[in-house]
Amino acid sequence: MGAAMYALQVLALLFVAVIGAAVMLTAALYVVDSTQAGDAIRRNYPVIGRFRGLFTKLGEFFRQYFFAMDREEMPFNRAQREWVYHATRGKDNTVAFGSTRNLNIPGTPIFVNAVFPPLDDQFATTEPMVIGPHARVPYVAKSIFNISGMSYGAISRPAVEALSRGAAKAGIWLNTGEGGLAPYHKVADCDLVFQIGTAKFGLRDETGGLSDEKLRKVGTDPQVKMFELKLAQGAKPGKGGILPGEKVNEEVAAIRGLKVGQAGISPNRHREIDDFGDLLDMIGHIREVSGKPVGFKTVIGSSDEWENLFKLIIERGPESAPDFITIDGGEGGTGAAPMPLIDLVGMPIREALPRIVDLRDRYGLKDRIRIIASGKLVNPADVAWAICLGADFVTSARGFMFSLGCIQALKCNRNTCPTGITTHDPRLQKGLVVEDKYVKVANYAKGVIKEVETIAHSVGVSEPRQMRRRHVRIVQADGSSIPFNKIRPSYNPDTAT
Repeated sequence: MGAAMYALQVLALLFVAVIGAAVMLTAALYVVDSTQAGDAIRRNYPVIGRFRGLFTKLGEFFRQYFFAMDREEMPFNRAQREWVYHATRGKDNTVAFGSTRNLNIPGTPIFVNAVFPPLDDQFATTEPMVIGPHARVPYVAKSIFNISGMSYGAISRPAVEALSRGAAKAGIWLNTGEGGLAPYHKVADCDLVFQIGTAKFGLRDETGGLSDEKLRKVGTDPQVKMFELKLAQGAKPGKGGILPGEKVNEEVAAIRGLKVGQAGISPNRHREIDDFGDLLDMIGHIREVSGKPVGFKTVIGSSDEWENLFKLIIERGPESAPDFITIDGGEGGTGAAPMPLIDLVGMPIREALPRIVDLRDRYGLKDRIRIIASGKLVNPADVAWAICLGADFVTSARGFMFSLGCIQALKCNRNTCPTGITTHDPRLQKGLVVEDKYVKVANYAKGVIKEVETIAHSVGVSEPRQMRRRHVRIVQADGSSIPFNKIRPSYNPDTAT
């Protein structure tokens, strides 16, 4: 009995101490809030005004998990993410009891199934395609779906390793992003596309220009299949890359030529390129020095000005053309960027892609320049739509982030990514187990390709690149749908005036 009474007395004292501490803390917060001048709510409503900030932060969490419907979230809804998560398991990805997708929303693509599709034994996998026939070492690309640019530094060491090994297993290419070639890109024998950003990370000379010596050395690497000159990206058209200083550790600093903790701010454009003539000169120079195919990545603001590029290519000859053009949508991407650029600048991929495809085809360069579609294309329907409109390849960054376990926490720019993908914090990185994730990366890529081939078979062709604009209908404002070739006909040289 005495011990019990003693325990009760201790608990009572602890309770009083906790209450007293809470009262003192509340009093202190009251004084702080009522005297500070930075926040009007806290000044007018001391202590309780702090809950507004807390609830604002928690609102994002509750909307994602409890309140938003499966197809309501942005930038990617739960249905899109769940498809990727299921695909990463490499098992049956079928669903039952009908579609949850609202097929009356304007802009929704609906694929046109054939009355008499090819038999199962007439089904074929996608054929490889040659990129850069005029380069000393052309690239025979095996896959229509590949990994878009995400640089080491922007994403973590285990994330890059998992992408490298997954790309090798799936037979797809991996774009290095503008941060240079890290050792982790080469942990597996995957095909690499070396992206050259405006800061020339990995290829810089003493003045910040392009070093031919370094370029030549990288060009001899058998894993590096192509070079992509980045003019702009969907997250921030008109502004260079932004790597926050908290992500620049010793290794990232060494690879990029920065100081530890120094933000990696790339110029908003290549200083050597003032016009389309300079662009073709730079592409030709990189191709000559490296021996590999060279193209560029950009965001389209208006297709009108890009017509001058194709006119210049015709004047100079098809050998002067870029080997590929990557069209990124203005919907934003994985990189840190100012909100006005993410939200308001650049054409969406669904408008930009057909415009550039039409320009290329109208100038007779369909077999010379490959078009790569990028920007918010993560599910088979997205990829199939892009192929129907004339893309030769599709690349995705955020889709592969989901395959690594991304939960769309929207913390990519803060070095606090809870899944270890975009952080250099070892405590958080331990959640990303490479041995598990690289298999999921490969399964996701294979799952997308398989289902795009399934769509192609359904519309009546034996492989995806045989799909055309007539094979996809677009839902209009009144709920009806129109074949895309009626909305924007493909260029046909036989009917041109």
